Amino acid sequence: MLNPFKKNNSSKLADEVLESERYYQEGVAKLNDLLAPAAIKVSPRYIRVGETLAATIFVIAYPRFLHSNWFSPIINIDMPIDISMFVHPIDTYDVLKDLKKNATRVESQIHIEQGKGLVRDPALETAMQDIDELRDKLQQGTEKFFRFGLYVTAYGETEKELSDLTRSIEAILEAQLVYVKPAVFKSEQGFNSCLPLANDELDVGTSMNSSPLSTTFPFVSSNLSSNTGILYGINRHNNSLVIFDRFGMENANMVIFAKSGAGKSYSIKLEVLRSMMLGVDVIIIDPENEYKHLAETVGGTFVKISINSDNHLNPFDLPHVQEDDDPQDIIRNNVASLLGLLHIMLGNITPEEDSILDRAVRETYEVRDITPEANLNAIPKDSFPTMSDLYQILRSMDGGENLAIRLEKYTEGVFSGFMNNTTSIKIDNQLTVFNIRDMEEELRPVAMYMVMQFIWNEMRSNMKRRLVLVDEAWVMMKYEDAASFMFGIAKRCRKYYTGLTTITQDVNDFLTSRYGKAIVTNSSIQLLLKQSPASMDVISETFYLTDQERFLLLESGVGEGIFFAGTKHVAIKVVASYSEDQIITTDPAQLLKIEEAKREFKEE
Repeated sequence: MLNPFKKNNSSKLADEVLESERYYQEGVAKLNDLLAPAAIKVSPRYIRVGETLAATIFVIAYPRFLHSNWFSPIINIDMPIDISMFVHPIDTYDVLKDLKKNATRVESQIHIEQGKGLVRDPALETAMQDIDELRDKLQQGTEKFFRFGLYVTAYGETEKELSDLTRSIEAILEAQLVYVKPAVFKSEQGFNSCLPLANDELDVGTSMNSSPLSTTFPFVSSNLSSNTGILYGINRHNNSLVIFDRFGMENANMVIFAKSGAGKSYSIKLEVLRSMMLGVDVIIIDPENEYKHLAETVGGTFVKISINSDNHLNPFDLPHVQEDDDPQDIIRNNVASLLGLLHIMLGNITPEEDSILDRAVRETYEVRDITPEANLNAIPKDSFPTMSDLYQILRSMDGGENLAIRLEKYTEGVFSGFMNNTTSIKIDNQLTVFNIRDMEEELRPVAMYMVMQFIWNEMRSNMKRRLVLVDEAWVMMKYEDAASFMFGIAKRCRKYYTGLTTITQDVNDFLTSRYGKAIVTNSSIQLLLKQSPASMDVISETFYLTDQERFLLLESGVGEGIFFAGTKHVAIKVVASYSEDQIITTDPAQLLKIEEAKREFKEE
């Protein structure tokens, strides 16, 4: 027979052991104890966790239409917040029954008002259309229905900081007709709902079908980064790096549009500097002396083009003939380029005068025995004809006297020293800058055309990985022949492993030219920086910008804009290191300090 008292004593002993173990475990420090705050205080509008305050707001109403990416400003906001989305599926059968009841009620109300002779109510008709459309989609299975809860918990150190943050979030959402309310007397439930525990303790939702629900998908920021190339800037949406290789596209051409002071020269000089580090050769047409400091710093060649300069270009020069080139095509193409140059130099040319010029240019080559049968590669530079030879040919031709008189100022007059000489320039450096700042205003388009022709011949003679930059390209776009010549280079430079960059601040002059949009179309990369309101309509039409992108370009700071690469585009901010900034800066005050430092260093 068992002793009951002995059994009771054993049970009592076991309970005491368990109680002692519980006390012991309560005294052991666990990970939860280390992570948990010292105290939590729950107030009606916020919860205090340690020294931090947290307040939760929830969405109660949405507009009739939600565009994609509408929630992006909140997701990418630079403030301490947590966001939770709870999507609860609803049975389609139950939803269809409710929609049928609502359809009957709305249709009945419409008939009642019609019977009373009242003016039609657009709100009722719109509601009826929406109900019918949603019923069809649910019945067909192309849409589902959900109860959607969207909560945002903001954090701050003080009540004022927390209040300002929640008001900022409310303002951003209400500007898009998305209305919110604070979780008053449910601050703890709101805080818990935004923790990564998947607990919807707040339980506030809005009925929503698949299409509008999909617009809240958070991962909408575009990335534009590749394994090769250079850093162009920072993605303003998600702070990722915009790394890209121009030569990896179908062509390496690029256009840059920006108003004065928006940072276009700064951006392109940064690209030049980083491209040179990868072994790319660069040739720049500089109309405002902005690239001199860069050329001097990296040991490049700075070529000053002016009336009195010792640097000369002869437009009659021919490129080196490659094995697959036809000498006849080489001469014919150069004759066409010369005719375009003469049209700019001489002004209005009639069809008869154009025919005379064509014959005169060809005879000028023939007088020097430069024909397709000759060995063009063996002809020295000083054997090519000059403008004086063309002038003498025109004087001796019937109908060419008037053209000779108009050409005289370029051969014997004030402009004769510029283009009536043998070429004295060689491109034997990784960076070459052609500066035309001191060129007469009348001769600037002529100088830019001649430099472009010289570069084109160089591209055809020596194929290498190269960038050609034309700053203030709108100067050439004002002239039909110059614009056509630049468009021809944009189309053909890919074959010679070259990328053409056109930079302009006068967007209207560039894009209203019939070759302007064609150059944009033939450029795989476009960079739009801050724009003026006057040019915004043209930019929007050309690049098919949304209203948000228009606003972004109007409100961007220096070095900020939109970077297009093929079919992708991102909001970009151009950033440079301190050393790069010292080399590429365009700030006059900063440049003055650099020059003063150089003088002090020389004096020492």
